[in-house]
Amino acid sequence: QVQLAESGGGLVQAGGSLRLSCAASGRTFSSYTVGWFRQAPGKEREYVARISRSVITYYADSVKGRFNISRDNATNTVYLQINSLKPEDTAVYYCAADFRGADNNARDYDYWGQGTQVTVSS
Repeated sequence: QVQLAESGGGLVQAGGSLRLSCAASGRTFSSYTVGWFRQAPGKEREYVARISRSVITYYADSVKGRFNISRDNATNTVYLQINSLKPEDTAVYYCAADFRGADNNARDYDYWGQGTQVTVSS
């Protein structure tokens, strides 16, 4: 069982940066693939990035070059650094974990956090 808690969201001006954190419980967290997703009002949940147990990173094309995902297994935390924020990045950001090595499909992730709101003003 893994419990996830996101933090770090907020209101930021376009062009700014944020670092989101996903803190996890569980001794085997390092064995999980962790993904970040986001959901804007009226839109479906969208895949953003993931990091595997082997610390290989993957990104959606829409965020490549601006987003960076990393993990610190010593503190059971996964980070999402977001740079050059745009108004279209406004969404609730969720982290999710999966033991089997999920990819970009939200349905493959077993554990989810409650989300953190990111709002980007123009």
